Amino acid sequence: MLDGKRVSVVIPAYNEERRLPSVLDRVPGFIDEVVVVDDGSKDGTYGVARAFSERDPRIKAIRLERNCGKGCAMRRGVEEASGDVIVFIDADGQHRPEEIIKLVEPIVRGEADLVIGARKVEEAGKRPLHRRISNILTTRLIRLKLGRYVYDTQSGFRAYRREFLPEIESDRYEVETEMLLKAAKMGARIKEVPVGMIYDPSREGRFGVRDVFRFIKAYLRF
Repeated sequence: MLDGKRVSVVIPAYNEERRLPSVLDRVPGFIDEVVVVDDGSKDGTYGVARAFSERDPRIKAIRLERNCGKGCAMRRGVEEASGDVIVFIDADGQHRPEEIIKLVEPIVRGEADLVIGARKVEEAGKRPLHRRISNILTTRLIRLKLGRYVYDTQSGFRAYRREFLPEIESDRYEVETEMLLKAAKMGARIKEVPVGMIYDPSREGRFGVRDVFRFIKAYLRF
């Protein structure tokens, strides 16, 4: 709990048996609840989450029987989360759990309703050119629709005040676009804070052409 506000962290996880322990080990002490949703992984991700939940009562381990996508896992996590502030962080270690405080403090102080961790790639190489181009294009489109400047529209490292947490309808990577557009329409005060990012080129294959079309659909719909 932070200044009387209950804080929940939702972690969607798919095939993150090796990386998940480092994330869970570093969850700050002020966090009241951690909901790990195993999105039908083929490895031991759920077993890792269960083992942590047996040692730390704050941690809940949930398993989806089939892989249904990041947005689907986040939606399930929100159903279980009870916090006044809901934080989303990826399970692959690209974000630093120690930086959760940066996202939560502006909400607790009443300065923002949605705080986005604006990423700066610092370690393990740079994103390939096609990903950088696609990110630039999607970001500019979203800024145009929002009518305001948001530096990192696609960051999955975010915190929401419960009242401004929109219903999640998307199942896959377009979820960040959906939630940002919906929160803005709800009148959320949006703030960005700088965070580090550890980019791992081995994770690159998860985002594909279909996700581009899903983004376009979400952009036009929401």
